[in-house]
Amino acid sequence: MIRITIIGSGNVAQHLIKAFSASNLVEIVQAFSRKKEALTHLLDSEKITTDFTALQEADLYIISVSDNAISEVSSQLPFENRLVVHTSGTTPIDVLDSKNRKGVFYPLQTFSKNKEVDFSVIPICLETQKSEDYIVLETAANSISNSVYPISSEQRKALHVAAVFVNNFTNHLYQIGHEICEEHQVPFEVLGPLIQETAEKIKTLNPADAQTGPAKRHDSVTTDAHMAYITNENQKNIYKILTQSIQNNGKKL
Repeated sequence: MIRITIIGSGNVAQHLIKAFSASNLVEIVQAFSRKKEALTHLLDSEKITTDFTALQEADLYIISVSDNAISEVSSQLPFENRLVVHTSGTTPIDVLDSKNRKGVFYPLQTFSKNKEVDFSVIPICLETQKSEDYIVLETAANSISNSVYPISSEQRKALHVAAVFVNNFTNHLYQIGHEICEEHQVPFEVLGPLIQETAEKIKTLNPADAQTGPAKRHDSVTTDAHMAYITNENQKNIYKILTQSIQNNGKKL
């Protein structure tokens, strides 16, 4: 059984604690939080420490803090030659202090503190410097997920950029759609089935093949009418850029 210590108390850290706690293949030895009460709803109080020097021996230490704090936290760990990993999508493995063995344990998902997730379907991207450490990480990852991938720091950077497009930017477009609906007193939930079908289609189709709409058809009558209708300059610019991007991406129909 792999013994794990979680360092951090944010969204990712809390979801990892929940997932590992539900597994019979790993044991959470301890968790570090600057404020003990941040984790008492997930772990017994005696398993939570606010003192780096009180960290107990474990097989794996997972640093799950903000990207700009990873280096500082790893340098404060009071031990050497143990496996220490971070959970960042953009931070290279090299930021971890060299006194310990390095790795990355990156769950590719958006996490909200009060929204439950099914970890079994979340891809976990792994990277280590030593093959024997990869086995430890892979075993830990397989204990909570059915999708585990070896991904280098450079590949992980590309994945994170792609994730911003498909998640953060897409959600911003939902927000714009919501604002337009509210402005004209149309229930946003009317768009729900369309949103769901769009997401479902790319499970079986290449996104380029799934693309539909007036931009794809080069229907300038409709796109020009939309541009004339939109009064918000930010929305107008986004509409224009995305229309051009779609048209530049495919052949004219």
